[in-house]
Formats: sequence, structure tokens, C-alpha cells
Amino acid sequence: MKLEELLEDFLDADPEEALEMLIEFSDRLPVLSAGRAEHPQPAQCRIQECQTPVYLWVDVVSDRVQVEAFVNERSPTVRGFVALLVEGVSGAPVSEVLQMPDDLLPRLGLQETLGMTRQRGFKGIVARLKQGVTLS
Repeated sequence: MKLEELLEDFLDADPEEALEMLIEFSDRLPVLSAGRAEHPQPAQCRIQECQTPVYLWVDVVSDRVQVEAFVNERSPTVRGFVALLVEGVSGAPVSEVLQMPDDLLPRLGLQETLGMTRQRGFKGIVARLKQGVTLS
């Protein structure tokens, strides 16, 4: 899974550098597909654990995970985390996505940097991603 490769880049980074790297990911979040961009974000796609509105769509096609997301550009930390997940798991087999850790902050080196609210939100995003994989 590509997520493992992306997380390796964070291994030797100090927390400030890791946060900067995560924010840089915010520019890499793909735009929504035309069909999803045409309609307002449905409530069932919203990650309730996040203060920042995060909308996540998870599809499984031929045992491969496809993820789309919308996060406002004014929330670069959250948007960067979501972009990292989208890039890291899109195209991965269902089994690999279900085995990823529920909490990625230790792997990012940001567990001490981000507040509890943001940590809860990030865990909620991963949980929703896994839930979406099992329901698809």
C-alpha cells in the first residue's frame, strides 16, 4: 500500500517539520469527480468527529479501494491528512486498508503536537474510511 511509503517520509522529521510536510499534502487533494462535485455534500459522508467539515466517499471496485474527499482549503492540516490518506490508500486492496493502524499520528510524529480535538477527528477519518471499505 502506498500509504506505508508516504508515512516513511515522516520517520526522521521533527514535529514542526512533520506538520509542515502534512500541510504541503493539502495541495495534493484531488478535486471531486464531476458527479460528486455537482451535488452538495451529503450529511452521511460528513465525518462527525471533525470540527472541520470533512466529507469522505469510499468505493470498492474489484477489491480495490477508491477514495474521494472534500475538505475546505482553509483547513490545511486536516486537508493534508485527508490528502495523505486518499493518495495512500486509493487503489489498495481492501485487506490492506482494513489492516492499517487506527491512529496514524504516532507514525506522523504529531501525537504531541496536535490537540485532542484534532486527534479525535483524525481517528474518526480513519475509522470512517475503514467503515466505508467494509460497507462497500
